[in-house]
Amino acid sequence: MEVWYGAEQVPASLGAAGGPGSVVTIGVFDGVHRGHQAVLARVVRRAHQAGDGGVRPLAVAVTFDPHPRQVHQPDRDLPLVTSLTDRLVSLGDAGLDAVLVIAYDLGFAAQTPQEFVRTWLVGLLGARAVVVGDDVRFGRGNTGDAAALRQIGRAEGIEVEILPKVRSGQGRRWSSTWIRRCLEDGDVRQAAEILGRPHRLRGTVVHGLERGRRLGFPTANLEAATAGVVPPDGVYAGWLVRDDGTGHQERLPAAVSVGTNPTFDDVPVRTVEAHVLGRADLNLYGEEIGVDLVERLRPMRAFDGLEPLLAQIRADIERTAGILGVPVPEPIRPEDVTAH
Repeated sequence: MEVWYGAEQVPASLGAAGGPGSVVTIGVFDGVHRGHQAVLARVVRRAHQAGDGGVRPLAVAVTFDPHPRQVHQPDRDLPLVTSLTDRLVSLGDAGLDAVLVIAYDLGFAAQTPQEFVRTWLVGLLGARAVVVGDDVRFGRGNTGDAAALRQIGRAEGIEVEILPKVRSGQGRRWSSTWIRRCLEDGDVRQAAEILGRPHRLRGTVVHGLERGRRLGFPTANLEAATAGVVPPDGVYAGWLVRDDGTGHQERLPAAVSVGTNPTFDDVPVRTVEAHVLGRADLNLYGEEIGVDLVERLRPMRAFDGLEPLLAQIRADIERTAGILGVPVPEPIRPEDVTAH
């Protein structure tokens, strides 16, 4: 999948006369959850169907960075469900040919709905068709809606397909807001159901107090303030995800701690720490990684001494292995830790 950061990176041939054109959808796609996936699947299907017997149009998503709400309401805290990096990965997984990332600012937001469609979708991307959900809003003051898009589409000679809301088996609409509420409650399992995959935190591995390695439980530490939507303090079963250097992802089973280490008299800095089960040799400092959260095991709590803490960590590791369906690792001796 191609990623175009701005209009200047879009091939001029796409919207030119005789060019392949595109089938387009628009949105922030925060989380790229099941509702988004239904729209994206329809975009891909239409693009492929339109190409029967000839050059087909490209399946393209237009997304925005930063989130428009962060521009219009900068004082309101809105942690994103998905980083732009992971958003693009998920959009690629949907089968799109390309994503256009538009730098969202007040100047861009001042365009009328007609100007946006005419300039970006028709003129730049050569849109033959636009596929969106029925809650679409776009243009100055969010004055563009599904009805407006249909009207503009007729005037511009492009087909517009409006999809109804996609709902869960219980009749609730899949949404980024629902995901955030689940994460605020620590319900990462329900969040994964909405997303269609585990919720991912992302960040660079930084040096911590290195207490875990001295106890035989070396961890990769992320600063919780920069990791994304971080659920409540506690211990979670999950996966540490890293790029193996060949463009593929390596997924390693991990017990994940979120919190401030209340057993010890530390400065209360909130961190995300991932211990890869059975591994004492991983050198991850300075590497950007993902941490996928599968299930919450327990809340964070202080222990009366080191021995009960070590016993609980061992129990957490055994339970994590069971949840993830991997073998329970042998204990790691502190002297066997080679990660640095």
